[in-house]
Amino acid sequence: MNKKILQIFLLPVVSILLFSCSGNKPAGPSTTVPVNLYTVHMAPASYYDEYPGNVVALSQVDLRAEVEGYITAILFKEGEHVHKGQILYEIDQRKYKASYDQAVANVKVAQSNLDQAKKDADRYVYLNEHDAVAQQTLDHALTTLQNAKNQLTAANQDMVKAQTDLKFSTIIAPFDGTIGLSQVKLGTLVSPGQTILNTVSSDDPMAVDFVINEKQLNYFIKLQQRGNDASDSIFKMLTPDNAPYPYPGHIAVIDRGVDPQTGTTTIRTVFPNPMGGLRAGMSCTVRVHNQDTQAQLIIPSKAVVEQMGEYFVFISKDTVMNAPKDSKGPAPHLKAAQRKVQLGQAVGSDVIVKSGIEDGDQVIVDGVQKLHDGSVIMVAEKKPTAAAGSH
Repeated sequence: MNKKILQIFLLPVVSILLFSCSGNKPAGPSTTVPVNLYTVHMAPASYYDEYPGNVVALSQVDLRAEVEGYITAILFKEGEHVHKGQILYEIDQRKYKASYDQAVANVKVAQSNLDQAKKDADRYVYLNEHDAVAQQTLDHALTTLQNAKNQLTAANQDMVKAQTDLKFSTIIAPFDGTIGLSQVKLGTLVSPGQTILNTVSSDDPMAVDFVINEKQLNYFIKLQQRGNDASDSIFKMLTPDNAPYPYPGHIAVIDRGVDPQTGTTTIRTVFPNPMGGLRAGMSCTVRVHNQDTQAQLIIPSKAVVEQMGEYFVFISKDTVMNAPKDSKGPAPHLKAAQRKVQLGQAVGSDVIVKSGIEDGDQVIVDGVQKLHDGSVIMVAEKKPTAAAGSH
């Protein structure tokens, strides 16, 4: 019984050893990978740096009631363009109109009392000059005159207050802009300083804010110092659907400081909005045209391989360097050599390379997925090394 068990366990082991020995043959020659090459060259690059941005209104205000009462009229269409001074809401004006009329009447009474007190005082002053009236009577007349002046001042202040309350019962647009959805309906009781009726925001032009790294601050200061030119196209924009916005913008404000925690600051640009396509709160992409005119190394993006957050390319290397013409050795062949690169800005389907390769290198652009450092390669198809165009 023990022998049978031992045979059962030994048979698989022996089979594996025999299979391994039979398959231990010398490896064949390495496989040649067909590739296409691109000749690296220096060329001027025209491209845009892109930043996520948000559309904001240059002016925006919440409309609040300044007096208490019921909404008696809504005199606009929600979402429409309104003009400065346009009447938007009316709050029940009856009691404010009555208070104003009463204040006006009180002013008239106070004015009449003042006129009478002035006449009496003038008369007693004249009599006093001729010793025809007691000094006490004159003093009383002058005191009455002063009181009448004070009463007129108080009446005027009451009239101004009543007039202001009556004015605040009509809500007007503070500036030209777009009005939003009404937060109150007809008959709603509103409280002073608390109830938000609506929001009005300016709509042409519109601001677009985006954040930059502090290392870029000097560059944007120079752009701001250049001034604004209507024909300038340094600042462009992509709308949320990635469609190009038809009007260029200009830099308006650089925030006063840099956030010490993130090392960033905010740039505000301004774009015309004659068609009303930009709305406050929209997300967008700000494209800033790069003004660096120096020639740079540009290669197709498909030649770049990413590994663990680092970027590499493969270049073609001849395995027989400076071979004599009469050499009878093996014919030269090409191998792939891996190079670590530092990338710059993407330019359409190409990318700028800051370091890692040199002008004139042959970069492998097709077949990179099958390569490793030292892979034997062959040119599969001759393709023209066209220069990267402007984007």
